[in-house]
Amino acid sequence: MLQTIKSKDWFHKDGFPLAVERRDPQEPFGLHDHDFSEVVFITGGTGTHVSGKVSWPLSAGDVFVVGGRRAHEYRDVRELKLINILFQPGRLRMELQDLSSLPGYHALFSLEPLWKQQFKSRLHLPPKDLAHIVALIDQLDDELEKRQGGFGFLCTSLFMQIVVFLSRSYTRERNPDSQALLRIAEAISHLETHYNEEVDPATLAEIARMSERSFFRIFQSAMSLSPMAYVLQLRINRAAALLRNSGLSITEIAYEVGFNDSNYFTRQFKRLFEQSPRQYRQRSGKA
Repeated sequence: MLQTIKSKDWFHKDGFPLAVERRDPQEPFGLHDHDFSEVVFITGGTGTHVSGKVSWPLSAGDVFVVGGRRAHEYRDVRELKLINILFQPGRLRMELQDLSSLPGYHALFSLEPLWKQQFKSRLHLPPKDLAHIVALIDQLDDELEKRQGGFGFLCTSLFMQIVVFLSRSYTRERNPDSQALLRIAEAISHLETHYNEEVDPATLAEIARMSERSFFRIFQSAMSLSPMAYVLQLRINRAAALLRNSGLSITEIAYEVGFNDSNYFTRQFKRLFEQSPRQYRQRSGKA
């Protein structure tokens, strides 16, 4: 029977969207999901992680991300030890800056949590890197425990250090299975950094080292969006940021993010945000 784990039972009552949970050892844990996401660090022992029809063995150094509402469980555990960083993406105020240019970020935090098929790609940290990450987690845990002034800013910073370290580690992976997933991630990184340019399907397929047909099929399966729909969403989200933080006119913003028609931009923005760009800017300013 599926058990749903609620945020209110695991996060502090002040609502801060980060928490650290240690399992030493992790007992067999039946099928469950949750309304938050988590980064899982295996620090010792062995076991099997199962999510849908996908299962893989666990050992010290393994790192993976479980997206909210993705049912999973732990089986065949033998002195399994792990640390979970629980986070609520929608409430965690993070500016990604150039992080989206790292294929490893998309592989670990976008593709793996959404992937619906069997694949062998996993991030595995050597002992030295795992020790470095655990030291950062210890600092994060300590700040979350003491909750002194400024802890929210420092905890978010520590979490982002962890995210960047993991993303760089994944980008450097040379395992053939990891490389296969990274090629898709490289195409996503290309879209993230060239979102305001015309999308060339042949270029994306070339980056992923696939045929156009295979690339579009795998991208759709992984992201639940076509590449064009993904770019459209990127453009609208970038436009929303400019509406909040710049003095550019709506027409200027439309062209800045890659639209050639400001009326089409307005229609697409309203479809995603259920309000016009002008209304969004006015309400954001009041907020």
